[in-house]
Amino acid sequence: MNGKDYSECLREIDEALSARAGLGGDWSDEAVRRTLRALVLERSRNYNLSLSEKEAMFEQLFNRFRRLDRLQPLIDDQEITDILINGRQKVYVESNGCLTATEVSFDDEHQVLELIQRICDRVNRQVNQANPMVDARLPDGSRVGAVLPPVALDGPVLAIRKFAPKSFTLPELVEKKTLTAETAALLAEAVVARKAIFISGGTGSGKTTLLNTLANLVPADERIITVEDAAELRIAGEANLVRLEARPPNTEGKGEITLRQLVRMALRLRPDRIIVGEVRGEEALDMLQAMNTGHRGAMSSGHANSAEDMLDRLETMALMSGIGMPASAIRRQIGSALDLVVHLERRPDGSRQVTELIEILDWREQTAAIRRIYRKEQDP
Repeated sequence: MNGKDYSECLREIDEALSARAGLGGDWSDEAVRRTLRALVLERSRNYNLSLSEKEAMFEQLFNRFRRLDRLQPLIDDQEITDILINGRQKVYVESNGCLTATEVSFDDEHQVLELIQRICDRVNRQVNQANPMVDARLPDGSRVGAVLPPVALDGPVLAIRKFAPKSFTLPELVEKKTLTAETAALLAEAVVARKAIFISGGTGSGKTTLLNTLANLVPADERIITVEDAAELRIAGEANLVRLEARPPNTEGKGEITLRQLVRMALRLRPDRIIVGEVRGEEALDMLQAMNTGHRGAMSSGHANSAEDMLDRLETMALMSGIGMPASAIRRQIGSALDLVVHLERRPDGSRQVTELIEILDWREQTAAIRRIYRKEQDP
């Protein structure tokens, strides 16, 4: 590739686009493609560029104006699950459970900031020095987190958790060694029997994947209400399904819809099942109360280091509600609401595996009476 000719031609086209006031959001993708292709063909006549270089330039420009710039090839790679940007020169990806550095970099910090701003504009979120952190969902379902300087000390940070291209079935998860065939069979029976199931684990341990798999086992004649901070669950078929998603406050600090509000609303929508994507705070109490008011077969997930630790965390989160309920009463709520807790871990080789499955029998004084159904021994 003739690097000098390529960069000079690219700069010339950039200037031509600026003179035309860019390629705004009111342009269709097809209109942008036609304009860019014509510009590349016209402006490249004075430069020594091959056909493949012209095509590469067209793709680069299209990605810059309509997609995610130089991250787009990483987005398109189906093997990549996470894209992590630490400043302008450090871009990492996770593929098949392994985190590796890439050769992708940005010319300056401004390009990273511009990319973050473009992502936020697409999903109607605002990020700036006054509001330097943002958590959003892309139109395809991918999760995005960004932090700007000065909060991020070494430059802007961007993390993209890509939306999985497909849902997994339990046999597929067994084949991937996420869980044993016996555990899969037990969980399938528990879903049909309307047992309340809670999935725990760390970040990236596969909680949402397993929750989505189990949700797809709910009989088709049941009405499902899903409540999520950012919609990730995909329930297949012609299910009687209502999906609710939380909403952050606007730039004036108004209009917020919390998970707690949505859990309460779900009770008024005549659910057979309530599925809360991830419990993070005070909504835990509303979820437990819903489970204890005849809504059997609920499912949810949360962050914890073990299955028993998840019970303690649920108690702590329920106490955050501030309604003055004593801890002993909350423990009894947990004991009567939940039937099974499944714990996943991300192993050293990057795989995700179910490492614990416990049944909650009762709550005695300070501790839960449990039956340990399955525990995976630690790898040597």
